[in-house]
Amino acid sequence: MHPATRLIHAGDDLEAGGRPLRTVNPAVCRASTVLFERYEDLVLANDGQFPGPTYGTDRLPLQRSLEAAVRELEGGHLTRAFPSGISAIINTLLAFTQAGDHILVCDNAYGPGTHFCQEILARFGVKAGIVASNAGAELEASIRPNTTLILLESPGSNTFELQDLRAITGIARRRGLLTVLDNTWATPLYLQPFALGVDISIQSVTKYLSGHSDVLLGTVTVTEALAARFDAFYRVMELFAAPEDCSLALRGLRTLPVRLRQHEQSALEVARWLEGLERVGQVLHPALPSHPEHQLWRRDFQGSSGLFGFTFREEPSPGQLAGFINALRLFGIGYSWGGFKSLVTAGQYRRALPSRYAGRTIVRLAIGLEDPRDLMADLGAAMAQLG
Repeated sequence: MHPATRLIHAGDDLEAGGRPLRTVNPAVCRASTVLFERYEDLVLANDGQFPGPTYGTDRLPLQRSLEAAVRELEGGHLTRAFPSGISAIINTLLAFTQAGDHILVCDNAYGPGTHFCQEILARFGVKAGIVASNAGAELEASIRPNTTLILLESPGSNTFELQDLRAITGIARRRGLLTVLDNTWATPLYLQPFALGVDISIQSVTKYLSGHSDVLLGTVTVTEALAARFDAFYRVMELFAAPEDCSLALRGLRTLPVRLRQHEQSALEVARWLEGLERVGQVLHPALPSHPEHQLWRRDFQGSSGLFGFTFREEPSPGQLAGFINALRLFGIGYSWGGFKSLVTAGQYRRALPSRYAGRTIVRLAIGLEDPRDLMADLGAAMAQLG
């Protein structure tokens, strides 16, 4: 056999001690072409009947493992992975809307998702109406004859209002509308959307599910009634998630209960401490009794996460705010959350509808896995910069 041929086929049948190698974490498989054992398998693939992956875009094994794990966690019927959280939101809207539809979007939903509705989805004849960030039964007044879908995020990840999910899903079921919930803040460990009547649950796997700030991924999980439609959309679009990211997300998912419990405990300790500071106005944490929708959190959630915000009693000047943020030593200044390192952002959030925080700067804290006593000391020292 020619050396060139031997190079191509070297290792075709490599096994460990005569057996397939098994490891605790599944191996990363990178592929475009998938080889079939027999011609009969190729025929099945051509007919769409082959049960496994047929090509690199056809959900390689690690992606399927991640989807199975998230589906189990969510309690849904079918899960599909996407390259990012915003990709999960965008493709959900594309899959379940069509020209002439009207949808409702809560005012505190993830900003890029709302922007997609207004700037892109509108071009294809889908109009989006905005409902209150703390919407409940009164949302029904905003439903039009052509309304088909409601996009929710409870709590919102910047201003932390909660929607009355039970009231909204009850209305949606009666009116034949789909409900979509971005459940990234609580994860399925602390909020079970399908038990509340939600039809579609979205996770930014980038956040708590992966947990290490080194992955961009999203997942969408749907009910049995929507599974065939969503799977068909996914296949037509030839969507897929990178194997390396799926591997990292699976690794992070194994420790989610332990990590999230620590995020929750540390964030509550910091939030309660902040409530006692003279310079702090409001602490925006749904698990605190002072939160306006605390009763909804108590009714629907089994826990809380590490993301919350606060306002100052006296609105800081831009220079004061910069001095406070820049004085922090343990908080990285950056977007996203859910990782082991604490992060901070700050700003005033524009809303389409009247907001209880209009004109107020919100400092958003993503509490990581540092000792909360160190984080409180850091925040206290930075507060001194306000004068």
